[in-house]
Amino acid sequence: MSETRPRGRRASGLPLVARHGRLRRSNPWLTALKYVSAAMAVVLVSGVTVAGYAIWKLESDIKTVTIVGETEGPPPALGAYEGGFNILLVGSDRCEDPKGCKDRSAELNDVTILLHVAQDQSNAVAVSFPRDLVVPIPSCPNPDGGSYYSMSAQPINVTLFYGGLPCTVLTVSKLTGLDIQFAAEVSFSGVARISSAIGGVKVCVNGPVVDNYSGINLPAAGEYTLDGWEALAFLRTRHGVGDGSDLGRISNQQVFLSSLVRTVKGGGVLDDFGKLYNIATVATQNLTVSNSLKNLNTMISMAQVLKNLPLDRVLFVQYPGVTGQPGVYAGKVAPVTSAANALFAKIRADEPFTLQAGNTGIGSVADPNAPKESEAPTTGGLEVLPGVKGQSAADYTCSKAN
Repeated sequence: MSETRPRGRRASGLPLVARHGRLRRSNPWLTALKYVSAAMAVVLVSGVTVAGYAIWKLESDIKTVTIVGETEGPPPALGAYEGGFNILLVGSDRCEDPKGCKDRSAELNDVTILLHVAQDQSNAVAVSFPRDLVVPIPSCPNPDGGSYYSMSAQPINVTLFYGGLPCTVLTVSKLTGLDIQFAAEVSFSGVARISSAIGGVKVCVNGPVVDNYSGINLPAAGEYTLDGWEALAFLRTRHGVGDGSDLGRISNQQVFLSSLVRTVKGGGVLDDFGKLYNIATVATQNLTVSNSLKNLNTMISMAQVLKNLPLDRVLFVQYPGVTGQPGVYAGKVAPVTSAANALFAKIRADEPFTLQAGNTGIGSVADPNAPKESEAPTTGGLEVLPGVKGQSAADYTCSKAN
């Protein structure tokens, strides 16, 4: 086999010199262009390398858990998620103090929200389940490979303690008749950090909202921009809004959530790469997700679907329930089965609907200073679903002071 040598050099390694002809004169502009091109190439290659490392770093930080019936398929191409999906979002009250928490010994799901996106991606519904809603809990798997016994009537917020995120997913799936492909759990500190990464969320209150239990202190009616632990205290308050019940707390949370959607969609968040990366970093460090949700392409593709939805086609509703019932429902929330069946029949059939005007719930009221939106409403002709409380992301509301 012949030895391969670099072209244009002798075997000795000395460069060949042309003996005849004139050397071409150097063009300073061409030389400069070459340097610029080389520099750009370095920047582009470095950028791809950094981006690749950043994505790897983000994905490596994500904690995962397996939910019942989960099947892992290939992730979608970026920005090309097809069809609808269901994702369960759970806020945990687990103790994060290394010295322990005297006020609680069990980890409960403080917030449970099921987000359903229709198959044609024309609308989305986020259903909040009262933490005190009494429901049947099916047999759930335990970490040892066995299973826990089923229970006929327990508050839904014990499912996280009973069998972790997989048990909460299984319970909500059985209750609603929906297959849940994705799930995510976030702690109190995670909620605080994510709200700060977004840049804060503006909320309106119609009077003083003060709650020594959650720590919120909004001393007068008006608008406030909340982030960090103040945002968390606002989301957790029940004594400061409505009638002090869990149902009032949900409609108060929907004031925040609808404003959050408007902030993300209209506040330039989705066009700010630095802010998006910061949000993603905080989220991945504070979330536990189902294996099906670990891939960042999946997360981004799902976010793109929500980005393209009109605000009035994003609904926040409460699972229908009432307080003041006897027996197993004493001091808890009893389901209103007829209204719940009608709600989930619509959701399972992917049939869009709208809500009765002003039926936002006991923890919120319409904002009298709401701006006139330029986005044309798309709810004309939709069926009004009676008995279901909530609002759309296009509705400006204020928290109702207790």
